Amino acid sequence: MTKVLILTPVKDAVSHLERYFENLSRLTYPAELISLGLLEGDSVDGTADALRPYVQAVGQRLRRADLWRRDFGFRMPPGLPRWTHGFQLPRRKVLARARNHLLFRALDDEDWVLWLDVDLASYPADLIEQLLATDREIVHPHCVVSPGGRTFDLNAWRAGIAMDQMRGGEDLVRLDAVGGTALWVKADVHRDGLIFPPFPYGAANLAVRRPHPLGLAGELETEGLGLMAQDMGKQCWGMPNLEIVHE
Repeated sequence: MTKVLILTPVKDAVSHLERYFENLSRLTYPAELISLGLLEGDSVDGTADALRPYVQAVGQRLRRADLWRRDFGFRMPPGLPRWTHGFQLPRRKVLARARNHLLFRALDDEDWVLWLDVDLASYPADLIEQLLATDREIVHPHCVVSPGGRTFDLNAWRAGIAMDQMRGGEDLVRLDAVGGTALWVKADVHRDGLIFPPFPYGAANLAVRRPHPLGLAGELETEGLGLMAQDMGKQCWGMPNLEIVHE
């Protein structure tokens, strides 16, 4: 029986929790084979307290559900969106650390890890089954702003090209880098050392963007994971025709 671990880092997510757990409840994969791990940190909206009853309730249905807390001391200045250029580097370093902390705490005997962002609007109920059917070790579905719309998760690319420029063709395409909005990773690949680099990784890798949009000599977080996977002899894949919708 193939066991799946869903992992989600959360921060200031009170307004997303109801929909997040509704989407989880619609998954058609057997609940007794799904584990859930969440890491909350640096929230100021009461996310940790709001999460506890959800985790307790879903834990009665899933194989297990756990919540951890870890503050990293990073806050965006009030009024600035999270993608503000000048804060991308420190923000994504912290996000990489949060993902790694969650991975190391939560991964037990599961066969696969599915990373899901807390603020996804929708995804297919059979998402896990579709990802399993690819028989690939690292897979990123196409995260869009609306069905059939432009790519939201621009961290997934091949030679700098986003997945909305690849839709309509092959269901599986090779990627240099992946995003983390929804990311499917074989658990043993994580156990072998694949992490989310909280530092610029892969300076010698030819897939590093030049010039880099953040002025780096490498990639970090999910994009760094993609390059690290290459260096481990693993190929990342995208599914441009399998859409998940971000709010």
